[in-house]
Amino acid sequence: MAEVTRRTLLAGAAALGGTAAAVSVPGVAAAVPAAAPAASATPAAGRPPGPGLITVGPDDPRYSSLTRRGSNGHFVGKPDRVHVVSSTEQVVGAVQQAVRDGKRIAVRSGGHCFENFVDDPAVRVLIDTSPMRAVRYDAARRAFAVEPGALLGEVYRALFLGWGVSIPAGATAEVGVGGHVLGGGYGTLSRRYGLSVDHLYAVEVVVVDRSGRARSVVATRDPKDPNHDLWWAHTGGGGGNFGIVTCYWFRDPAAEGDDPTRLLPKAPGSLLSFAATWNWKDLDERAFARLVRNHGTWYEHNSGPESPYADLFSVLMLNTRNTGTILLVGQMDATAPGAEGRMRAYVDAVGRGVGARPALRHQVRPWLEAVSLVQESEPAPYKVKSGYLRKRYTDRQIATAYRHLAGPAGGKGGAPEGVTGSMWLVSYGGQVNTVAPEATAVAQRDSILKSICMTGWEGTGDGGTKHLAWVRDFYRDLYADTGGVPVPGPVSDGSFINYPDRDLADPELNTSGVPWHTLYYKDHYPRLQRIKAHWDPRDEFRHALSIRPPR
Repeated sequence: MAEVTRRTLLAGAAALGGTAAAVSVPGVAAAVPAAAPAASATPAAGRPPGPGLITVGPDDPRYSSLTRRGSNGHFVGKPDRVHVVSSTEQVVGAVQQAVRDGKRIAVRSGGHCFENFVDDPAVRVLIDTSPMRAVRYDAARRAFAVEPGALLGEVYRALFLGWGVSIPAGATAEVGVGGHVLGGGYGTLSRRYGLSVDHLYAVEVVVVDRSGRARSVVATRDPKDPNHDLWWAHTGGGGGNFGIVTCYWFRDPAAEGDDPTRLLPKAPGSLLSFAATWNWKDLDERAFARLVRNHGTWYEHNSGPESPYADLFSVLMLNTRNTGTILLVGQMDATAPGAEGRMRAYVDAVGRGVGARPALRHQVRPWLEAVSLVQESEPAPYKVKSGYLRKRYTDRQIATAYRHLAGPAGGKGGAPEGVTGSMWLVSYGGQVNTVAPEATAVAQRDSILKSICMTGWEGTGDGGTKHLAWVRDFYRDLYADTGGVPVPGPVSDGSFINYPDRDLADPELNTSGVPWHTLYYKDHYPRLQRIKAHWDPRDEFRHALSIRPPR
């Protein structure tokens, strides 16, 4: 596979920090992160005592490593200083110092923010929580405590080896928990067990009050908790809005007793991973349309919580013609009855009537190996634009996708020379849709797919101008019937806040008359504004798409 295609897939792996497919992706290195579970009630349990607050300035040799570790190489910040923190107390101290100095604050955990929220030139103080990686069982709260710097691969390993459990979250092993959970957190187990935030019991947050005093607060899902609204805001309200998270606690809301092996969903012992590949040379517009319609129709009929395919996670990767292939990748619980037969029936249903048969590969892997496969260590510039789907795309939208991905034979369209990109259709629904929209800040609770338009580039010398123009034109044309954006309605249901896109706030690119915050939060936005006014009255935590205090 060509290097430019590898770049696109790396962009996709980053995009699926919420949902990355735990399958072998060409060009993406595989490694198993090392982490060990620990059981203690002390905040720092699970890791050795850290050093004092580390402050790094531009002249320090560590500065470049800390400011250039974001996955999206399109943005590189230049803060006055970086605080590397290892405890809640150090976060409080770093925030207090920044507030006292009148410095704009941003926080980084795993480094997978798609936009420039962390690397905005206005950010003068960067707080790096990467040393805060503990994963432990907190007996006092009957919940698993996870610090924000822990990477998903480390969390999965610690929970599985220590207690045989997991949380439904993304499968890009290098994504940090810190920002991932704040947007809702979804991934390979979500159709079976829901979102990460559906299992969130409590959160510890460093906030700043009206007087400018920084302090830490613990908020829980207990409706009687006076801080309950702060917990709710962290169940899908997005990062960089209310404060800095220093700890999450997870427990299934239906769990009883104090046996930690029963307080979160059981992880499957092994996974059946598969990949079906169609060659573009075998697909004309009719075949392409049939493939996309089949896929969407299948999910319309198989996304209920009781579906026998609740354990299925898949991504239909509709890549540009110049990459050579279209892929359908996914995984299922290999220990479930008839797993291979169900997988083959699914692939057959998606490919029925297409005319070209895909090359199908599959393999059973142990759980820890499977959840460690997708990694994307090397930063690269990319752009991602998303949408929720309640139903399959319309025939007009499918024809639009074909035009931008392939182009009509002998005519204009498709990706420009040197540009590759994709539209990914990612499985959703199942148990996610059993939770009432008002129960968490995630407003989209009846979708069946997530759509992701993306492109990545490297060494173009023009800042990705052609790539950005292509993906913006594609997205605008895809949603041309609703002002160029996925306005909530019969087919679409807005966008995913963990795939932030500043274009949605640009009136030249969003002509729908629907504000960006409605696309992300729908009717939840006024409540989020009230919570913002209470917990961050000075608007210390802000970025281009942050919650705005009510006027």
